[in-house]
Amino acid sequence: MRGEFRMADVLALIPARSRSKGVPNKNVRPLGGHPLMAWSIAACLRSAEIGRTIVSTDSADYAAIARALGAEAPFLRPVEISGDRASDYDFVAHALDWLASRREEPAYVVHIRPTTPFRDPALVDEAIRAFKAAADATALRSVHEMSESAYKTFEIVQGGLLKRVGTDSFALDAANDARQQFPPTYAANGYVDVLATAFIREFGLIHGNRVMAFVTPPVVEVDTEDDFAHLEFQLERTPAFVQKLF
Repeated sequence: MRGEFRMADVLALIPARSRSKGVPNKNVRPLGGHPLMAWSIAACLRSAEIGRTIVSTDSADYAAIARALGAEAPFLRPVEISGDRASDYDFVAHALDWLASRREEPAYVVHIRPTTPFRDPALVDEAIRAFKAAADATALRSVHEMSESAYKTFEIVQGGLLKRVGTDSFALDAANDARQQFPPTYAANGYVDVLATAFIREFGLIHGNRVMAFVTPPVVEVDTEDDFAHLEFQLERTPAFVQKLF
């Protein structure tokens, strides 16, 4: 079967390390009757643009689950790039090195985080096509508009004083202006990131300095037990999420 995948132009890469702390074993925790990472795998398998789906994990058990769900898990990620402080570049480069050694390196890597489970495969395809058509973008990242502009937020500095983010101002009254008076700001949300292998190889970076924005509906990323509870609540209210993927 491996030869069937050799010329995949677009490869989805799903990171699923086993030692999460905020929500233990979150990547395989059941959500709507399916392991969390099953949602991301299903979205990739239903994509018209993605030719191959690989799960990068440090766990043989997770790898077996991924294969049972229809993804590939042909290698285990080394422990030294599977901890809390490991960067996205580390696991992407590791996967590309493995693929390159077999002459299977793709032109594009679609970074799909299992912690953002509710995806529409059609939106994933739209993002991939948009990045392919962008002549000078170094990468594409999905974002959604923040409910409150970041320009209205603060940081606490030495001495316990509040300072407006992005300024040197301690005068906070202007931050109370109507939100419409501030530029909208966006948060990266893990829905779909599209990376160019040639750029990664040349610069040792995954995003670079000309990153194309791909705006999605607001989504919840799983970092805490409260986040997971919110996903379960969303699923109760919108069972169509299941029907779209399974």
